[in-house]
Amino acid sequence: MPIETGVAAAQPAGQPVAGTIIYLPAVVPVESGPPQSGPLAAANYLKLHPNAAPEGTNNFGCKPSAAHPRPVVLAHGTDSSAYSDFSVIGPQLVQAGFCVFALNYGGKPGGKSYGTEDIWASSAQVGGFVDQVLAATGAAKVDIVGFSQGASVSRFYINKLGGAAKVGQWVGVASPSYGGVMYGLVPVADQVPALFTVAELFSSEAAVQQAAGSPYITELNAGGDTVPSVRYTTIGSRVDEMIQPFENIALHGSEATNLVLQDLCPVNKTGHFHEVYDPYVQQLVRNTLDPEHAVTPACVAVPLGTGISEVVLAAHS
Repeated sequence: MPIETGVAAAQPAGQPVAGTIIYLPAVVPVESGPPQSGPLAAANYLKLHPNAAPEGTNNFGCKPSAAHPRPVVLAHGTDSSAYSDFSVIGPQLVQAGFCVFALNYGGKPGGKSYGTEDIWASSAQVGGFVDQVLAATGAAKVDIVGFSQGASVSRFYINKLGGAAKVGQWVGVASPSYGGVMYGLVPVADQVPALFTVAELFSSEAAVQQAAGSPYITELNAGGDTVPSVRYTTIGSRVDEMIQPFENIALHGSEATNLVLQDLCPVNKTGHFHEVYDPYVQQLVRNTLDPEHAVTPACVAVPLGTGISEVVLAAHS
């Protein structure tokens, strides 16, 4: 059975108002599942194993080593899950010697996917899970790897919800740091604001809340992108399908490092959806978390658009 952890959640209409905080459960998957070739294979596996977690993760008996004193927390993206996004990266980090944990946040009761609901609430869920990991492992801090929305909700937890004292470093893969235009929807919606209501009929609440210029993204970056005690790294693509201009991925500040995939490997045209399944990106994540054992990734050509069809099929599987 999944583990439920009670964590703070905010009103779904927007920024939480003092005195209106309620508590909702976050789900911690505990059935170890094998690495998959991509999101479609992961989605097919989840049909038969809905409680799947990346292999070797969520072992609450794991004790961090001196070499890797901070457990790693994985935060998935929109309309996804810990297993869908981290079926490969999770076990890679376990094999590298880390204690690794991954939650399913932002789910609708009875829903089949996660990361679809109010992202102020999801940000608080990340914080509740971090507390659970720290209590179980005895560690003083964690490192966080967030993919897409997972990058935003985990950074909001660090910057706005008191998480900075509990996090050593944050890694954002395809991070919508300054929001995305959602396939060109946002510029149109800027001219016709009511379209955001229409868009919610065809997309999740969480997707709309991540649009460039939205109240959540504005609050997330108010007062600076980073806080001094945490190291921040973004890993992004110039051909990201969801975040345009791609410069919206980057963070500003002396604590931030911004890695651009095509600056490091020009022939790799991986975009938003394929990043967590791209071997080059996976190695960048491992190098960032474990720089003493960094390995130069193999630069291999990846065609533009790789992974998009898989994501579409997975969403309708």
